[in-house]
Amino acid sequence: MNLTAEIQKVKTGFHRSFWVANGMELFERLAYYGQQIVFMIYLRNNLGFSETEAGQLSGMFGGLIYLLPILAGTLADKWGFRRAFNIAFSILALGYFLIGSMGMSIFSGIYGTAPNYWLLMSFLILTAFGGSFIKPSVLGTVAVTSKEEVKSLGFAIYYWLVNVGAMIGPTIAYFVRDSFGNEFVYLVSSASCLAMLVVNLLLYKDVKGNEPANVESLGKKITNLFVVLTNFKFMIFLLIYSLYWIIFWQEYIILPYYITDFIDKNAPYEIIQSWAGAGAIILLQIPVNRLTKKLPSHKAILLGFAASSLIWIIIGISPSIPTIVAGLIAFSIGEMIQAPRYYEYISGIAPAGQQGLYQGYAFLPIAIARFVGDPFGGWLYQTSKESGHPEYVWYSMITIGLLAAFFMYLYNRIVMKGK
Repeated sequence: MNLTAEIQKVKTGFHRSFWVANGMELFERLAYYGQQIVFMIYLRNNLGFSETEAGQLSGMFGGLIYLLPILAGTLADKWGFRRAFNIAFSILALGYFLIGSMGMSIFSGIYGTAPNYWLLMSFLILTAFGGSFIKPSVLGTVAVTSKEEVKSLGFAIYYWLVNVGAMIGPTIAYFVRDSFGNEFVYLVSSASCLAMLVVNLLLYKDVKGNEPANVESLGKKITNLFVVLTNFKFMIFLLIYSLYWIIFWQEYIILPYYITDFIDKNAPYEIIQSWAGAGAIILLQIPVNRLTKKLPSHKAILLGFAASSLIWIIIGISPSIPTIVAGLIAFSIGEMIQAPRYYEYISGIAPAGQQGLYQGYAFLPIAIARFVGDPFGGWLYQTSKESGHPEYVWYSMITIGLLAAFFMYLYNRIVMKGK
């Protein structure tokens, strides 16, 4: 098919709401990753929390962001995506503003002697609840606004824009943080979500799919969750996969601390992380997919795990800005190798007739990793720094990465043998 026909297919293959939803997703991811990259530094340097406490708060926030969409998706289906977007952006705008206001002297009289830890925890839970509606609403929109022949392209556009947001958000955060302070990064995130609320009200229209709706109740969703959790083999797989995501999120937990404490306190760590990480995915995802497309899914995941472990080896040998950049790119290459094959792999694990159910809970490893890995990362960094051996954090990450690859190898040989 010639290029003109392909372009025409793209022009006619998507409903207008597809582009509106993905545009809103770009700005929501910009807001999320912008605040996420300064989160640990903000909590320690501005709000006075220890690294361990900051990790605990980050774990609760990040874990809920990835766990709650299981239930929020049901509400989004019942209410319609337009209403779900309205709720999401309203709460996100308020939540980010409240988090940022805790670091502003003008609000010190309002919060008074309230316990900062639990006050911030309540703000984070509120914000996570609002954010939980975004993912199911955007993915649901992509599904119903894309014609069948361009549906895979629609999801590729969504994934690409997520990474664009992950690159632009921290870049903006650096300039805002450098000029005004960490707390103002949250005001930018709040303003971004408020702007998307206006866009949603003015431009987004709900679109009904061709197939009859089959919306599960919240009770059914909870029942399904226990069905998944009682599958011992699947839970082993999720726990192994969560090891990968534990080391992934240390880019936001440990790296900002280490760069500012031991390399250069004025370094633009936001730009370093985003351009080397998300930037590499934006540029290299298609070439890497083409080079590895013939690999079986279990081998692709093993290779991805092993490649991602290189980030910590490269940095551990000689911690510096160049080695951190090289390590982040290495980690991203590992992510590009294994991430597209993840859902294919799950299809080989799921019992017959439960493919959709298991795919729906495929992001549970990220929730597990945030609940466990963020507090672990904060504690690990604080403990290593106090011991006078900050390099221990890199050795620990190398160990976790190699364990993930080793356990996945055993899982393939023992549990998945013959599949």
